[in-house]
Amino acid sequence: MPIFDHFDFLAPFYETVIPPKVPQTLLTLADLPTQGALLDIGGGTGRVAQFLTGYASSVVVADLSLPMLAEAQRKDALLSVAAHSERLPFADGAFARIVMVDALHHVIDQRATAAELWRTLQPGGRIVIEEPDVRTLTVKVLALAEKAALMRSHFLTPTQIAALFEHTDASIRIEASGFNAWVIVEKT
Repeated sequence: MPIFDHFDFLAPFYETVIPPKVPQTLLTLADLPTQGALLDIGGGTGRVAQFLTGYASSVVVADLSLPMLAEAQRKDALLSVAAHSERLPFADGAFARIVMVDALHHVIDQRATAAELWRTLQPGGRIVIEEPDVRTLTVKVLALAEKAALMRSHFLTPTQIAALFEHTDASIRIEASGFNAWVIVEKT
């Protein structure tokens, strides 16, 4: 079963299982507000993006799951686009901020996704990738559970995520707390 089928099935009750909350750490790490547009890649139902609408000129949720995007469209001020993260339908430098929350481990080609995020980020912009920290035992168990559910997830350590941008002139830093890690990538 392809990855998006799992999320198609989960879409109607996804936010019941994982309740939305203000992503305060993400707001800080993304250096919001910004005057430009913001992309939430792999943003699904808009669970995170709904809290970012007042912090950017526009907020776009891009995801592969149409049922997840249907949920996002029910939220005010979110634009939704069906797209593969490896081939984004946006112009070079279209976004001032790009966030990817709990989604990188679900994409097929993480290197191609990183290249697309970099391509669509404007100079002076910032990417924040938030992932479960696979260095923790709890997340290692989660990774095994996702494999058992045939989700084809591929978790990377924060250092491995940062290395996806090593071919660029990016300024990169890593932060971690609890079960989460954030890779912050700035385009000079």
